[in-house]
Amino acid sequence: MKKHIVSITLATSVLLASNTLVQESKDAGLQAIPDSKAALLKLIDNPNDHITEAKVELGKKLYFDPRLSKSGLISCNTCHNLSKGGDDGMQAAVGHKWTANPHHLSSPTVYNSVFNTKQFWDGRSPDLEDQAQGPIQAAPEMAATPKHVVDTVTSMPAYVKEFQEAYGKDVKINFKQVADAIATFERTLVTPAPFDKFLNGDEKAMTQQQKDGLKTFIKVGCASCHNGVGVGGTMGAMNVVAKYKYMDTGDFKGDTNGMVKVPTLRNITETAPYFHNGMIPTLRGAIQEMARIQLGAKLTNKEVNDIEAFLGALDGEKGNITLPMLPASNANTPKADLN
Repeated sequence: MKKHIVSITLATSVLLASNTLVQESKDAGLQAIPDSKAALLKLIDNPNDHITEAKVELGKKLYFDPRLSKSGLISCNTCHNLSKGGDDGMQAAVGHKWTANPHHLSSPTVYNSVFNTKQFWDGRSPDLEDQAQGPIQAAPEMAATPKHVVDTVTSMPAYVKEFQEAYGKDVKINFKQVADAIATFERTLVTPAPFDKFLNGDEKAMTQQQKDGLKTFIKVGCASCHNGVGVGGTMGAMNVVAKYKYMDTGDFKGDTNGMVKVPTLRNITETAPYFHNGMIPTLRGAIQEMARIQLGAKLTNKEVNDIEAFLGALDGEKGNITLPMLPASNANTPKADLN
């Protein structure tokens, strides 16, 4: 009888501790990806261009289609590889004619980017629809013109038909609409993780070390910037207490106010190297450097280990993304240009 009472007491203590940590997380501004499909759709949808299955499938094809680029070799997936954590694993993104990003900027992950309040490292785009237009036209990236993109898409009857199915028979395909379709697909790239299950009520979804890491993450101040559903994605100051040791690699200094987009920590174990210029190769090193420059803290080995364990609980389910079969080119499709 006594053992039974002790077991009940221990179980109750564990449940109370988990409930307390959940509340601490919410008080710190951390939010879960909803476990309801309806609630999630409401969160990720664009009220001005609602997500539909037809738009998602069309956007997916355009996302993977290298013919949108000037060279015919580079697609959105080249730098935001959905089989590699949603980025390219490079210090600086490499684009048209093997050109490295002139500012030495790395490619942020596209997974969960719908939760960002701003897009690009300097936050210059307000949403995914606007952001999708940039890399297609940027000279060191896909280097295409809007005319090339529209001519490419409209040269293929299969694409025209899919646009009509997605946007109506009277649709007039333009560059913005191509970007909007890509963005609609990107809005669905959400990866619910053990952390979300924990916040949604499953106290067994995270290990004890991950819970300890979450406590430390909140206690030392990481959640002051890395919060919200994206565990990041807002704009924040950099070099708050000390200067990032690789700040002079590349010329990026943030927006006009020196603010930098706070990267999402979701799937962070899969998106090395770290920081805007990719100069920190390990997650452990990134944790230590962030603590030094943002919090003025030198974390203990246990604190670093626990935070790293917690970040592993942000690795999410990506589902099965099948490589789409693209429409065949024809005589009217613009030819690739490697110059």
